[in-house]
Amino acid sequence: MKIRCLIVDDEILSQDVIEAYIKEYPILELVRKCDNAIEALEALREPGIQLIFLDIKMPNLSGLNMLKMIPVPPCVIFTTAYAEHAIEGFELNAIDYLLKPFSFERFVQAVNKARHQIELEQVAASNRKAATEFIVIKADKKLHKVNFEDISYFTSIGDYQKIFLKSGKVIVTNETMRSIEEALPAARFLRIHKSYLVAVQAIQYLEGNQLVVDGTALPVGLKYKDQVMERFGGRG
Repeated sequence: MKIRCLIVDDEILSQDVIEAYIKEYPILELVRKCDNAIEALEALREPGIQLIFLDIKMPNLSGLNMLKMIPVPPCVIFTTAYAEHAIEGFELNAIDYLLKPFSFERFVQAVNKARHQIELEQVAASNRKAATEFIVIKADKKLHKVNFEDISYFTSIGDYQKIFLKSGKVIVTNETMRSIEEALPAARFLRIHKSYLVAVQAIQYLEGNQLVVDGTALPVGLKYKDQVMERFGGRG
C-alpha cells in the first residue's frame, strides 16, 4: 500500500527534511510540496491525497484555519515549532503533532498512526461498497444503474470511459477512471492497465501479457502485472 501525501510548509528547509524522511519510508508517495495554505487547498482538488504534513504558522492562512476549510480532510500530521497549538490541533482530529525539529523515528511513529487510520477507513469503505451490487454512472444526461454482475470491463479513451457490458451494450461517460475505480469494490474489480479496469468474474484466462475477458483480449500493463499475478495466485 502506498500513502499519497502532501507537504504544506512555508519554510524550504522544513520541506526538505520532511521530503527526505518520506523518501526513506517506502509506503509514502509525495504528490506535491506547497509553500502556503492557499496553494495546498488547490492541490487538494486532485483526488487521492491521503495524508498532509501541515505546518501551522504560515502567512495569510494558518494550517489550523486551512484544515477548518476542508469539508472532508485527509489524515493530518501537524509539523510545527510551536507547542502551544497542540490542543487545538488534536481538537481538529489531527493524527499527530510533530514538534520541530523532530527525528526520523518520531516521524515514523506519526506515520504509522496515520497508516492505521487510513487502513481502517479503507476497510470501512470496502465494506460499504461490498454491501451494494451496483454502480451509478452519469451518461447521456442520465444516471444509469449498472449491476456489477453485468459488467465485463472499463476502458479509458481520452477524456471518456467506456463500460462494456455482457449484453454487448456500451455506456460512454466522462467520469474519470479514478472516480469509477474508487466507487467499485476492490474484491470484484481489478486494474490491469492505466486504460483498463476489469470485472474479476468476467476474466477467462491470462496468456502472456494479455488477459481475456468475456472473449476480448486486453493488455496487462507492466505497472499492474504483479497485482494481476498476485490475484491469480501465480508468480511473475
